[in-house]
Amino acid sequence: MSSNPLFDFAVITIFARETLEGGIIIGEYRTVIMRTSWENAPVTEKQALRAVTVSALLAALVALVVCAAIAIPLAILSKNFNPDTAKVIEGVSKIVAAICLLQLSLKMPKFFGLYYSKAQVKKLQNGETLDDTVDSQGMCLKSIRFNVAWNIWREVAECGVFLIPFFLNREGITAIPLSAVVGVLVGGIICVFIYYANKYFKSTRALTVFTVSLFVALSTGLFTGGCHNLEKVYGSTKTVYAFEGDFWSVDRLPMTIFKPFGYSDSTTVLQICCFWGWLVFSLIVHFLKYKKCSKLRAATNNSAVDEDEMKASSEEEDIAATREPSESASGVDSLDDIEIGRMTESTTDSEKLAGAVTSEA
Repeated sequence: MSSNPLFDFAVITIFARETLEGGIIIGEYRTVIMRTSWENAPVTEKQALRAVTVSALLAALVALVVCAAIAIPLAILSKNFNPDTAKVIEGVSKIVAAICLLQLSLKMPKFFGLYYSKAQVKKLQNGETLDDTVDSQGMCLKSIRFNVAWNIWREVAECGVFLIPFFLNREGITAIPLSAVVGVLVGGIICVFIYYANKYFKSTRALTVFTVSLFVALSTGLFTGGCHNLEKVYGSTKTVYAFEGDFWSVDRLPMTIFKPFGYSDSTTVLQICCFWGWLVFSLIVHFLKYKKCSKLRAATNNSAVDEDEMKASSEEEDIAATREPSESASGVDSLDDIEIGRMTESTTDSEKLAGAVTSEA
């Protein structure tokens, strides 16, 4: 299933994704607990943190036992597959890994704090305000244990579900142990990286864009490669172009490095359609997610509303201020006109009296 039977990129991707999501879940619970006031609570912060750790470990252990109980019978009862069946299994596993990576890329902006969660979006849609303060009301050891255990069990069990095609292929089983270790290490390193990025980086927007772009590119390459494996079994489409020479070989360095991103030394019509189709689909999904959950967009809308309200209130104040001086000014003008009229009348009377005295003289 792979050029190196001890490693498989799809298996590494599956374990890295589930490890990352499980680590993020544990980190979020610990963050909430450490920000909670436990003054009047029946439990202490130390007990709550210990409940998170113990529940996560026990849930992961139970999930591993369940996966092993399913995997061993499948491996024993399965028969040797022909090469075509192995190609089909490899293609399906790559498509599953591509879906996992796309889902992970959609969650990365929320992990970096740029997107609202589903619960926060629902509150905003209902007109509620978001409050960062947390109290211990409703939090107890029973609820903490259940929530943490359920989420961690689900993440680990998903690994077993995604690995069923490998259990059915005896050659694929050899790639699981070391690939799982590498995947767990990669997922753990990314968890630590996200933690320190959120804690110390002033702006994580560029980092988020880079991470999401990388995951989308890997997802596109895996989806294209998986469909190409199915194409080899069920009938190949027309070859559009092909590169000749060892340098361009997809199975040799240096070009084999770009194989996870969709590179092929012999590209068919199906590969081109799958590559661009999945890439465009991923971009559309990310755009819709951005419109729904982006904190930047919500903040811009709120600031625009505030600016409109401030502008409207300032216009009202300007109108009121404009009316008051005009009324006072008109009053002053009318008084001046009256005084001028009186002075004009008195001047006219004096001129008439002077004229009469002159004529009598």
